[in-house]
Amino acid sequence: MPDYRSIVILTGAGISAESGLATFRGPDGLWEGHHVEDVCTPQALARDPELVHRFYDERRAKLAQVEPNAAHRALARLEREWQGELLLVTQNVDDLHERGGCGQVLHMHGELLSALCASCDGRREWRDAMPPGSACPVCDARALRPDIVFFGEMPYQMDRIDAALRNCDLFVSIGTSGAVYPAAGFVQTARYVGADTLELNLDPSAGSTYFHESRMGPAGELVPIWVEEVLAD
Repeated sequence: MPDYRSIVILTGAGISAESGLATFRGPDGLWEGHHVEDVCTPQALARDPELVHRFYDERRAKLAQVEPNAAHRALARLEREWQGELLLVTQNVDDLHERGGCGQVLHMHGELLSALCASCDGRREWRDAMPPGSACPVCDARALRPDIVFFGEMPYQMDRIDAALRNCDLFVSIGTSGAVYPAAGFVQTARYVGADTLELNLDPSAGSTYFHESRMGPAGELVPIWVEEVLAD
């Protein structure tokens, strides 16, 4: 294995699905029985705040019923033991990476256990139900919403992600469909700067042809093997 100095890892819904969380867009086009357009757009929040808030309340409550799997724990081990630069970016809004032991996770699509104030842009941890009109503890405006990046909104920390991709020599995509941008374009950025690219996925993604190597199988099996290879080098 080459002597890598900087690795960027992107994880998607597939890694959380092995813990029992539904993937963002299932084969029927629905997420937990709802059309994504009905629960994950600014227009949906304005049109039916009761539905949107209830939907994320239910997703938040479900987190307590699932546990991190072997893939989450293996990435935490990599974070602890690897000596190079590592950036773990996730499209997932759950906290399974953190509960699996990862201390530094960039949630580009937001977090279920966080509330965002639409008035002052303040954020705070939020684990309970969040009825429409919940008051912001910072500015007291009744404008709290789930801290989720809706379709049509800019993902978080894109400048930091882009800089890391342009500086990495290995990009690894785990459990992603390769269909949702801008994350789907990360592999192309990494290849443009000459980085090696590896896909670990249950099935080939929409962007499989951009990867130098693709390994197919459950993340809970593939990720620990790959981490062992990196740390043994």
